[in-house]
Amino acid sequence: MAESAREMAVKARAASRQLQALPSEQRVAILNRIADSLLEHEAAIMAENAQDVEAATGKVSDALLQRLVLKHNKIQQLADGIRAIAKQEEPVGRLLSRLEVAEGLVLDKVTSPIGVLLIIFEARPDALPQIASLAIRSGNGLLLKGGKEATRSNALLHKLIVDAVAEVAPGVGRDLIGLVTSRDEIDELLRLHDVIDLVIPRGSNQLVSYIQQHTKIPVLGHADGICHIYVDAAADMDKARRICVDAKVDYPAACNAVEKILVHESLAGDKLDSLVKALQEAGVTLHGGERAAATLGLPAAPSARHEYSSLDCTLELVSGLDQAIDHIHTHGSGHTESIITEDQAAADDFLRRVDSACVFHNASTRFSDGYRFGLGAEVGISTARIHARGPVGVEGLLTTRYLMRGTGQTVEKDKGVAYTHRQMPLA
Repeated sequence: MAESAREMAVKARAASRQLQALPSEQRVAILNRIADSLLEHEAAIMAENAQDVEAATGKVSDALLQRLVLKHNKIQQLADGIRAIAKQEEPVGRLLSRLEVAEGLVLDKVTSPIGVLLIIFEARPDALPQIASLAIRSGNGLLLKGGKEATRSNALLHKLIVDAVAEVAPGVGRDLIGLVTSRDEIDELLRLHDVIDLVIPRGSNQLVSYIQQHTKIPVLGHADGICHIYVDAAADMDKARRICVDAKVDYPAACNAVEKILVHESLAGDKLDSLVKALQEAGVTLHGGERAAATLGLPAAPSARHEYSSLDCTLELVSGLDQAIDHIHTHGSGHTESIITEDQAAADDFLRRVDSACVFHNASTRFSDGYRFGLGAEVGISTARIHARGPVGVEGLLTTRYLMRGTGQTVEKDKGVAYTHRQMPLA
């Protein structure tokens, strides 16, 4: 009988405790072996992925199909990201603070794995090795539930990863990372709050919103990726054209692709026309916000808050920085926003006041990514305000513990203890 998700989660926790006990060098060796294995089996991975893509073509949305495809250079990028994770400073058991509570009584605060993670993702087979590597580096157990459209890709990637774990660390074994391939429904997985510590959804806003509303397990992630670019009155229009085109065209289905471009009304005329032309020549279909539809004759956008995930984009006119920021806060999703301007004071004001996970100046929203941020990879991008925000790497998969070392002290209603609460050096 197929192993239940509950049994897999219990085994993953036991294996994660074995993983945490390993020396750092051995966990690093696991990651390097995974990177090597991905490159060694690149042809097989691409072949399995091609079969997934062929089976899904015509049956899923274009945005989902784009996420499913593993492009030629992706395996090398995955391997590079995993090796970058391996090179990071040891994250588990890192001493954060040391306090002398009383004479001879010392309290350490150290980093610690969260426990067992559940990742539910649509398409995106490249997410599987990224998430697995981050979990291994941070000492967490992992349960994976991929979409049926990526069944072949996920199965092979999972096998290569757990084979690498078992080869380098047989004491940890293959149970560290479980791939749920049974007919367990998402609802059943979401009820496992007693054996799963954190769920991270990666997929459509419908999937993420559903998970957020149907589980007691804490959820880390974002439902919408409604990213904005504000083209200020003091913008260099050459930069504005290049950045806006890149932010929309580089990967339209990504959550960090721009969905709405706000333009200062003073640019109406030749400068705005040049931006519109650049976007349209790049294949972008423009829709107008309330003002832009009336002024420029663009078809009306579906709504003031719309995520296209395609080569479509909303253009809107605003009176200035204050209105742009108000618009972002009213209609955005708190993911990534960028200002294009040569006015440093305006840029600083935008960076300070915009309440999103990632806020940029004169840079494409596409930089909002764990690999590009130097994290090696990401388990997802969080728009939550608790625990982790923005691209989530190893640090976002850690919590803290307290370790106390004494010499026989007892509390005795605090009468027998002379508290010093003295900060001590970490070394």
